[in-house]
Amino acid sequence: MLTLSVPDMSCGHCVKAITEAVQEIDTAATVSTDLDARTVRIETLADSVKILKSLDDAGYPATLR
Repeated sequence: MLTLSVPDMSCGHCVKAITEAVQEIDTAATVSTDLDARTVRIETLADSVKILKSLDDAGYPATLR
């Protein structure tokens, strides 16, 4: 499981865009978000570097927590 800090995540649209970006890399990934904490938890077998790049490309730079 990955736990990411996504400081630019602030609304439902952000959550949708982040979920779609993750699922482009791993269609079976489970994504859960906490808007207040601006964190995303991802259950995936995909490489974290690929996930981080996909989020960055979608406009939501993230860091591992």
